[in-house]
Amino acid sequence: MRRRWTGRRYDTGELVLIDAEDGVIVSVTAARGVEGNGAGEIVVKSEGESENEKFCWISPGWIDLQVNGFAGYDLNGEVTSPEDVYGVARALFARGVTSFCPTVITGSAERISQAMRAIHAACEHDQLLGEAIPGIHLEGPYLSAEDGPRGAHDKAHIREPVFAEFAAWQEAAGGRIALCTVAPEKEGAVLFIRQLRDAGVRVSIGHTMAVAEELGDAVAAGATMSTHLGNGAHPVLPRHPNYIWEQLAEDALTAMFIADGHHLGAAALKTMIRAKQSRFILVSDSVKFGGMPPGRYDSEIGQQVELLDNGRLQTAADPRILAGSAQPLMRGIENAMKLAGVSLAEAIDAVTKRPAEAMGWQELGRLEPGARANLTLFRMEEEGGRGTQGSRIGQGRIQIEQTVIGGRTVWQDGASLW
Repeated sequence: MRRRWTGRRYDTGELVLIDAEDGVIVSVTAARGVEGNGAGEIVVKSEGESENEKFCWISPGWIDLQVNGFAGYDLNGEVTSPEDVYGVARALFARGVTSFCPTVITGSAERISQAMRAIHAACEHDQLLGEAIPGIHLEGPYLSAEDGPRGAHDKAHIREPVFAEFAAWQEAAGGRIALCTVAPEKEGAVLFIRQLRDAGVRVSIGHTMAVAEELGDAVAAGATMSTHLGNGAHPVLPRHPNYIWEQLAEDALTAMFIADGHHLGAAALKTMIRAKQSRFILVSDSVKFGGMPPGRYDSEIGQQVELLDNGRLQTAADPRILAGSAQPLMRGIENAMKLAGVSLAEAIDAVTKRPAEAMGWQELGRLEPGARANLTLFRMEEEGGRGTQGSRIGQGRIQIEQTVIGGRTVWQDGASLW
């Protein structure tokens, strides 16, 4: 079935018609004199708006490479159920995300296997969910055991990389593990990275205290990304050299940033984005408390956490310590513009084109014929005036109008259609 959407391209501001058939974009053409509400079109008229401003922004569907949970659903509990996966997906669809990597973190071999089986089973049971999950992100257990770089990962389950163990998890996941975070200083890490690369799994450096030589060896072996760079690190570091500077300077590494306004301060986020230029990706790294009302909650890590009105998630015992991210990817887009001064086009590229390219997902992240018809239609409260490519408009909040996966609308007008 052929469907059509109308909107202003996020990267040029041009009003376009996007036609899709059988879940694939078949044409993207300039729209002139478009009126009314055709099939799949989003037209919202109001007095005082120019012709183009009646239409939403339209972009490729947003991609989040790091999601631990959301809206009360946890992908890393003692037991992960298919319902957890469905619940996270529905919550993300409402926030403009069309593709995401469920992120399974450090734990016992059985807990990781169980989570992998649950995610695979959910994807097998629902075709659309399987399409929305192009891969799983395994973050650990092959990370630094050092306080600071280890972050919140359970030290009792940190261990050296063994490909046979990974292969067993990959089998449990039905071959869906597409990204693995590794600390290069672990014994056997370089060989392990080569094995992952040869198996078609992308490797990201993270939760590490590696020195320059170890980081260089990891890149030579096939590592291509940095996991939430600037976090999972010692509170105090040498001015230089250190493992953050080294990864920022390494052109072969694409850096993922948590731009929730809490994990990286405004100056750090702005500086890191400028250093990486076109080689940065925004991720949420959200946990199950994301999207929940402010308050205190019991956490699986054995302590209470507190979610503040401003979205900061911290331990109740020590407010200085973050307990994960509670912000969706859309807040990272807003903050990249507001705090780091990037354009709308740059911020959206960081959640569409760049993650797709980094992961080798050629059918995603593009508004072009032949690309998958994954679309995010949104409006933005623009305090600094409206603009197109290169403009600095990011002072307001994003409002999602419609989320489309494979040509099927899964969220629209405040309601789930999946």
